[in-house]
Amino acid sequence: MSGRRGSRISDDEINELISKLQALLPESSRRRSASRSSASKLLKETCSYIKSLHREVDDLSERLSGLMSTMDNDSPQAEIIRSLLR
Repeated sequence: MSGRRGSRISDDEINELISKLQALLPESSRRRSASRSSASKLLKETCSYIKSLHREVDDLSERLSGLMSTMDNDSPQAEIIRSLLR
């Protein structure tokens, strides 16, 4: 059982991880959960934020695909975009 105890995370470590996670959220989420919110609430907000980032990435990918489809593949602009995506 000692291996199990050694892998347990302390309350201080959990609090530190929660603070770090909170710092990664946008300012509006940080204000909402500024008062020492539960880890559960913070994880839900984080998941929601990650989902919104996925939607944003999907939207930007579609927009980029649309833009690329209107360009000449050999144009300097298309080459710049391709180089940025590498």
